[in-house]
Amino acid sequence: MRPFSRRLLLAAAGTSILPLGDSLAAGLVATPAQTEGPFYPTAFPTDSDNDLVQVRGQAAHALGTVLHLQGRVLDASGKPLDGALVEIWQCDAHGIYDHPRQPGRDRRDSAFQGYGKMLTDAQSTYRFRTLKPVAYPGRTPHIHLKVATADGRQLTTQFYLADDPQNERDFVYRAAARDARQRERIDMRLQPADGIEAGAFTTTMDIVIV
Repeated sequence: MRPFSRRLLLAAAGTSILPLGDSLAAGLVATPAQTEGPFYPTAFPTDSDNDLVQVRGQAAHALGTVLHLQGRVLDASGKPLDGALVEIWQCDAHGIYDHPRQPGRDRRDSAFQGYGKMLTDAQSTYRFRTLKPVAYPGRTPHIHLKVATADGRQLTTQFYLADDPQNERDFVYRAAARDARQRERIDMRLQPADGIEAGAFTTTMDIVIV
């Protein structure tokens, strides 16, 4: 990881990750599985680390508002799942994915990585520096995720901006968020990333896999 993103992400870990004990109650609600969608990468970018805002070798930063997304990967009992592979991908600030089926791909922000991955650490935490998602025709703002645990469990899902007025018109969101407890697993509630990065937001989202 580059020194700049390492400093920011470690700072985020120190201020935003919730204590593990808060989630150790039995029978945690699972993060709802959702569609992968049509834009999972057909080829991964050379730079596939957990800082999507700064592409290695480029001076420019991605357009848009920075979001520090972090949390833990847990099973339904609250047990931490270290060594899980977490992948995220999303459109850029113009609503364009880095994918050959994406209309208008030539207008994509080349300073945005678009895809990143990392393994959870010994405390089962993951961290990404990415963008606050934006809407595009037919979809409310969202971030795609895939998780594969060391013991073979897999989950594909999406995270959304809590209380975004477009959520209830989005068929994928409605199918996943059937009750308030499921909404909590996929609704990102953003807070200013004070002390981490000026003008950025942060959110903590635990991923529960059964």
